[in-house]
Amino acid sequence: MSGVRLGRKLLLEAPRRVPDGAGGYSENWEVLGELWADVRSRTGRERNESGVVVSSVGYRIVVRGAPHGALARPMPNQRFRDGARLFVIRAVTERDADGRYLTCFADEEVVA
Repeated sequence: MSGVRLGRKLLLEAPRRVPDGAGGYSENWEVLGELWADVRSRTGRERNESGVVVSSVGYRIVVRGAPHGALARPMPNQRFRDGARLFVIRAVTERDADGRYLTCFADEEVVA
């Protein structure tokens, strides 16, 4: 597929609820695996949340396809990690009719 260069290694993480011992839970992130990706920025915006400026940039992240239900198939509300950078996955779709690649629409938020 032209234009896809999987040259960036990302960790795929999923949220996991852990009991806190007081009837509630805390949320930890569990690493599901490493995926090679083509990461391209889309648009950015800045907003004010409770007096704090938050910068948000959208990304289109392309990875190899994986069957539905496979741990290697990204899903919404999971995230990619690249060192200290976090990309929250909002939507996932097949990039081509054969399902060889998946396009993940993700956001990275940074508090300024």
